Amino acid sequence: MAKYELKDKVVLITGSTGGLGLAVAQALRTKGAKLALLDLDLQKLEVQAKELGGDSVAAAWVADVCSLESMQDAFEKAAKHFGRIDVVIAGAGIGAVDALEHIDPQNFERTIDINLNGVFRTFRAALPYVKLTQGYLLAISSLAAFVHAPLNGHYAASKAGVWALCDSLRLELQHLNIGVGSFHPTFFKTPMMDAVQADPVGHAVWNGNTGIWKYVALEQVVNDLVSGIEKRKELIVVPKSNHFVTTAPVLLRRLIEKIGFDRVELQKIMRLAANRT
Repeated sequence: MAKYELKDKVVLITGSTGGLGLAVAQALRTKGAKLALLDLDLQKLEVQAKELGGDSVAAAWVADVCSLESMQDAFEKAAKHFGRIDVVIAGAGIGAVDALEHIDPQNFERTIDINLNGVFRTFRAALPYVKLTQGYLLAISSLAAFVHAPLNGHYAASKAGVWALCDSLRLELQHLNIGVGSFHPTFFKTPMMDAVQADPVGHAVWNGNTGIWKYVALEQVVNDLVSGIEKRKELIVVPKSNHFVTTAPVLLRRLIEKIGFDRVELQKIMRLAANRT
């Protein structure tokens, strides 16, 4: 497949002021893309747009992925401003560690609503525009779509749902020459992960992000994401060595659990989670 050139393409990003969103937006501007930036904090959005070059190449709108009406309104404004939308990155997301027994039901439902339903609303709002440009839709999932850790059911369920949604939508849209992909990185340093590590339970679950849970560099994550867009890939895994996890999750699940989650330590973690409440 010929390289999908990003110069002068209009890329819309939800969650643009988050750790990954900021880095991806900068990388896409370096490629010559024009950016429609969507998030909840107007002040952060305005600063981001200005730093990326201002209205002619980077414009921002407040939008909430928990509202289809909000997303449709933002897409309409972005398309009117730039004249088109070529690529959409559904990047808004949240994550925290908690056991099903103790999690506030509202937090479980909010995770699903932002991480999974938010992708649905983003893509639903995007379809009228990417149909016109034969564009590309990319959702930020996670390796957690395939590796289902304890105290992570709400997050893993949302990210597995994102992968399934994208894989199904890819088939629905292929006759229109619209590409659909999902992005599955392992751990990398962001404010969200800083919050997880600041939580004693989160630190314990991921062993301080050492061993098989170690961080990869944000630069690698961003480079692979941008490269994936340029190739209109269906599945982007970071690092590439983790492809074995996505291609044989059932066969490898027990091995991953044996290496990553010691049974005795896990019992201690569960007690820690219970005492936190």
